[in-house]
Amino acid sequence: MANFSEYLPYAFALIIAIPFLVLLRQFVHSYITLKNQEIKLLTVKSNSENKAHSYERMTLFLERIKPSNLIQKFDKKLEVHEFIFLTEKTINEEFEYNSSQQLYLTKNAWKNIVDSKNAVIELLHKTYEGINGHTDLDEFKTIFIMNYMEGDDYIAITIEDLRKEILIIT
Repeated sequence: MANFSEYLPYAFALIIAIPFLVLLRQFVHSYITLKNQEIKLLTVKSNSENKAHSYERMTLFLERIKPSNLIQKFDKKLEVHEFIFLTEKTINEEFEYNSSQQLYLTKNAWKNIVDSKNAVIELLHKTYEGINGHTDLDEFKTIFIMNYMEGDDYIAITIEDLRKEILIIT
């Protein structure tokens, strides 16, 4: 009996400590769970901001490649073929600069952007082939704009699609 009474204070301390340890474990577990949820929420928020920024940049790119904006670039003293070369080079450089944005866009949105870029470049070349090189730059620009206006406004359609997608994301 004497041996049992020696351990009585330790048993009492153990009986008191076990509930505190259980509560401490539950607290730590719920704290870790809440922190993981917070990290996930911040990641989603950050990813959403990246996506929104990507949609903004690609919309700006599309606005810049609209024929009405392209014809305002470069010196008016250029030859038509020089204008076409510089315009195509500018479009491709800006596209390459923004190509990393495809990580945050849907496949369909990226395909529409690529198609719009290629359509503008193709329209430049078709317009040049149609005039047979016998016009000055101002006349070429006018014909270029008219050819764009006669067809579907694929750039505006692509921008509208991007607008719809960003509303879904945010």
